Amino acid sequence: MRALPPLEPPRAEGALPLPGGRRLGWAEYGPAAGRPLLWCHGTPGARRQIPPEARALARERGVRIVSIERPGVGASTPHLYGALVEFADDVEQLCRALGVERFAVGGLSGGGPYALACAHALRERVVAAVVLGSVPPVAGPDAVSGGVATLIRIAAPLARRTRRPVGQVLRALVRLFAPMADTAIDLVASLLPPGDRRVLGDESVRAMFEEDLVLASRRSMQALCLDVALFGRPWGFALGDLAVPVHLWQGDADTFVSLAHGEHLARRIPGAKLRVRPGEGHLGGLGASSELFDAVFSHWPAA
Repeated sequence: MRALPPLEPPRAEGALPLPGGRRLGWAEYGPAAGRPLLWCHGTPGARRQIPPEARALARERGVRIVSIERPGVGASTPHLYGALVEFADDVEQLCRALGVERFAVGGLSGGGPYALACAHALRERVVAAVVLGSVPPVAGPDAVSGGVATLIRIAAPLARRTRRPVGQVLRALVRLFAPMADTAIDLVASLLPPGDRRVLGDESVRAMFEEDLVLASRRSMQALCLDVALFGRPWGFALGDLAVPVHLWQGDADTFVSLAHGEHLARRIPGAKLRVRPGEGHLGGLGASSELFDAVFSHWPAA
């Protein structure tokens, strides 16, 4: 395996004890006194799924990124919420522990629904929300069909029943193939559209994915199944009830979450602004850090 460039480490990271003996993993990048951006990683992913560009920009622009691990990955205890919106209760406890009052919230892919859930449930504290290539609702009044939505609807019941054994298998596979991560990423890249291959051609991004997945698998890898199980249920709120500014990014060559699904979110969320990224696939948002910061902090000028 060839040597990859070193990554800027988190400024701080840990696991917050929650009621009932659960724990919630987190990591921070950027200055402690910066304007907080709570980040929800993609599926699969963990607390270090922060692009190298975003790590550097956070330091330069005074942004305190708090990356939150979902249940069942990294340092976070496996747990199936009754509805996705319940994630916001755990986030609120983390905010209290870290001294975060006002914040922006963002998410990539599978992290998008969780970011929107926080924007809804914690609206009095959320300045704005940003989501990139977000998974759309597949159940309830906001549901869409086709593509990933249909796959999730079919897979959700099975994911609920098999999350423990599947998590054990995924954890074993990640650890088994970690020494061959470059080859695995090359194989995945060969199946993706050109825009995503360009993203994975960046060695620092490859290093991020390798580091993050190894970290994710240390204790549990149930999060993938837990995400699918929750995505197959109503989220616990309506998109039309979102009352904070929401910015959406969507690649028009995304073969996982289609442009039509991004447009659906934009129509359903009041006042949402959709930015289409020409020629980019599902991973194109990883290169949108500067645009993301500009959009979020247009609602929250620096003091």
